[in-house]
Amino acid sequence: MFSTSGPTLRELTVQALSSIERGYDLLAPKFNATPFRTPDRILDPVTAAIRTLGPFRSGLDLCCGTGAGMGVLREVCSERITGVDFSAGMLAEARSSLSAPTDGPHAGWVRADALALPFHHAFDLAVSFGAFGHFLPAERPRLFAEVHRALRPGGMFAFPLPAPPRVGSPAYLTLLAFDAAMRVRNALWHPSFVMYYRTFRLHEVRKELIDAGFTVELSPLEQLGRLPDGSPRCRLVVARRPV
Repeated sequence: MFSTSGPTLRELTVQALSSIERGYDLLAPKFNATPFRTPDRILDPVTAAIRTLGPFRSGLDLCCGTGAGMGVLREVCSERITGVDFSAGMLAEARSSLSAPTDGPHAGWVRADALALPFHHAFDLAVSFGAFGHFLPAERPRLFAEVHRALRPGGMFAFPLPAPPRVGSPAYLTLLAFDAAMRVRNALWHPSFVMYYRTFRLHEVRKELIDAGFTVELSPLEQLGRLPDGSPRCRLVVARRPV
């Protein structure tokens, strides 16, 4: 799963026994060499889909990490893009990894908690990739309310949501084991490290977005294919703040 330039087992263990913020500060220099970074095979279809829903002047990458989503925003926004994360280490890597284009939107970086965003009616578009497992289900209404407040009327919040693995499949059992191990770790060790793969369920998330004031549409990302039953392997969730 990891390249030779990725973190060692010892490094991962130290990170896993840290707080979320400290863990990502430690992981940041090698994060892009792990499978945790959202791959281009997902970023590219998302970029293509969002481009058809614009135009957008300003964009926010929520929990930006090392900046994978900022590359998406740079392709679809015309004026400015902002990455926000609470890990100083991840923001430092994002700044250094996002090459400065000769033209295109201005990139800025803000260290902040996603549950207390320092923005109000500031963006036309918000995206997020791979971060939702860091929020407990009870925290999601507040998270979505913060994104709603950060968007201008008519603004859009978009993110990919892969289909859950088939029950009993190797992928399903792997995620089940990971979540179980994380729950045991958090019961026995403090500070907690919240990262759960099986708590972000489409029907619950859709309702929470609507409760936060969004209208919600689902768009299949056809480039990622379909499952044997015909359902899409991945959907783009498009939540709009009404005008």
